[in-house]
Formats: sequence, C-alpha cells, structure tokens
Amino acid sequence: MPRDAGLCQFIVADDQPLVVTDPLGDARMRDNPLVTDKPFLRFYAGVPLRAYNGAVLGTLCIIDPRTRDTPSAREIERLEDFAAIIMAEADLRRAAADRDDARRTLERALDFSGIATWQYDAHTDRLTTQGAGAELWGSNYHMILQTGESFFDLVHPDDRAALRATLEEAVANRTPYAAEYRVLNPERGVRWNAVRGDWDVRSSGALLTGVSIDITEQKSRQENTNLLMRELHHRMRNLFATVSAIISLTRHAAHDVDDYVERISSRLDALNRAQNVLLGANFMTGSMHALMREVEASFPRIRWSGPDLLLPENALVAMALLFNELATNAAKHGALTGANGQVEVSWTQEGEDVEGRMFRLTWSESGGDRPVIPPDRTSFGTLLMERSVKNNLGGTIERHWNPGGLIVEIALPARWRDA
Repeated sequence: MPRDAGLCQFIVADDQPLVVTDPLGDARMRDNPLVTDKPFLRFYAGVPLRAYNGAVLGTLCIIDPRTRDTPSAREIERLEDFAAIIMAEADLRRAAADRDDARRTLERALDFSGIATWQYDAHTDRLTTQGAGAELWGSNYHMILQTGESFFDLVHPDDRAALRATLEEAVANRTPYAAEYRVLNPERGVRWNAVRGDWDVRSSGALLTGVSIDITEQKSRQENTNLLMRELHHRMRNLFATVSAIISLTRHAAHDVDDYVERISSRLDALNRAQNVLLGANFMTGSMHALMREVEASFPRIRWSGPDLLLPENALVAMALLFNELATNAAKHGALTGANGQVEVSWTQEGEDVEGRMFRLTWSESGGDRPVIPPDRTSFGTLLMERSVKNNLGGTIERHWNPGGLIVEIALPARWRDA
C-alpha cells in the first residue's frame, strides 16, 4: 500500500513504539482507509525495525479488527525483541550478500592480475585452487590440479626434483614455502611461476595456503637485462682495449706533447661519436646515417649520401675512426684547408640477390687551396685506417692523390642490413 495510507508512517517518523487501542478516537487515524474500510482496524501496536546503521526501515506491528487492551511494557518489549531478531536476520543476509560480492570481486581481481590462490592439505594430498588458474597452468587445470602429486605433472621436468624437495622440506618443518619454477602450460607454452605459501593452522590439521603468480615477463626482462649487462661489459672491454691501443700508438707518432694531446683528443672524439650512435639505438647496432650526422656536426663541409644501414658495434667503431682520420687529414692537409674546399662521401650496397655482393664507399675531396701530394711516410693515421678497413671490416682501401683532391675508395663484403 502507499506509505501515507498505512499507520507505520508515524513510527518511522518518531522512531519509537506506537500503540493505539481506539483508532476512531485518534485524530491521526480516524479517517485512515484501514480504519474506515477493510480490515476496519480497531487495534494497532507497532515497533521500529532499525537497520545496522540506526536508520528506521519499517515496523513490526500487530493489527486487529477487534478492540484490545493496552499491551503491557513486557509485551511491547517482547515485540521489540522480535523486531531485533528480524533485523538480525536481515543483517546476516546482507552480510552474506556482501561476502559473496567481495568473493566474486576478489576472484575477478585474481583473474585479471594473473594470480591464483591455493590450499594444500599435506595429510590428504588434496589441492584446491582459485583465481587465474587457466592463465598459470592451462584451461584444464581443474581436471589436473586435484592433488599435490598431480600438480607436478605440470611442472617442467628440469624443475620437478628441486621443487618437490622444497615442498617436502616445508611440509616436514612447517616452514614457509617459496620457489620459482617453470610450468608446461598447454596453451601458452613454458611459463615461469613464483609460489609463496605459509601454514594456516586449524582444528582439523594444518593447511599450506598461498599464491602463485606468473612471472614470465619479469624473468624475460631479467634475462634481457643480464644479457645487456654482459654485452655492455664486453663492449666496454673492447672500448678500453681500443682506447689503450690508440694511446700507445699515438704516443709513438706524435711530434710533441701538444701534438699528442690533439691527436688523442681527435681519436677519442671519434670513439665518442660511435658510442653516441650506439646509445641512441640498442647498444648492439648503429645507423650509418646517424654516424654521418655526427661526423657532419664536427666537420660541417662534409656532404654524404647513401642508403641507411645497420652497422654492428665493431663495424661502427671502425667506420667512425676511419672517417675521423680522413676528415682530420682533410682539415690539416687536404680540401678542408681552403675556404671553398669540400668533401663528398657516397656509398652503395649491392642487393641480397647478388652473389658475393659488396659495399662500396667513395671519399672525394675537392676545392682545396694546397697541392695534393702523397705523404712521404706512412703515419699512424694511415695504419689506423688500413687496420680499420682490412682487419676489422675485411675489406680493401685505395687512395688516389689526384690534382683536384684526394679520392679514397673502400670495398667491403656487404653484410649489413638496411636500417
């Protein structure tokens, strides 16, 4: 019935019991349809139904078409006890519904997070799981993970013995259980799991309760980091060896201390250019175009063209040292000594369908204000260029001192991929 048609509205509003033994004599009720029409109410006694937070949700009431005496205080108290029982039952149902909602929310959260919870009874070998079991162990995990023994069927053979020993030790000593192992997931292949558990002591015995988490991505990142660190260590050793050789050999070629410092600084700058290119990529390969932009930044009158190629670290360092020696010589003795001098660098690489394909590079100087003549002795710079091309890159280098400027032609086996 509409709320304003009932008599309970007064109890809800006043938050206290209400007893009416003569509705016809009560101004609030004499015109109420429950009094003037069926059931022709002549007695009313009601108490509030209070929720757990104190709010009055309704009433528990007794109505009668016959007149009754005013109930005693004890009878009203009993009616209030019944109301409390009703609300306690409602609160239990509410708590159960909240618990079910919380459990479903937790299960969804576990599914989304890639975490499974489990309980293992060491006495009966029974295993129960909840959460992201399909993601960790495969879609048929419910059929397999019935016992602790059957669980090991999903563990990678190489990890079973160690994991079994860890579990047996935890069971024997009632100590926490922790391990990382590989799983043979039928849908996802080999996956890494981390497991953590501890003992939940109950009256019926002890249960090992814990969680399992997929850590495959973390393992992959860790392995990549370890690989990168090993590669970086290897590269640093190579770099230090190169620097040591340059310092030692430059010392014998320098005329004085100032010349020695200048030559060392120039060659270390070349190594720095190579490292900048590697740092801008993945430490393992570098772009030919990126290297040429570094060279052009130091020697602005060098122009270049050719396909962008991915050079491995040793090739990139060799090319950086080669270009540095050529550019330094051009600035001291060649085309870049004059205001109108310039250098053109171009290269090509034959396609993969060409047998014995080659990479060819031409360094062409022009516009210098000094005559071009061959050097009267073999300098360390020349030895460094030849070593870079022949020993490190397995190619050939030819220099032509033409009247118009130095021409250098380099040919290497084409081993580099397009960037």
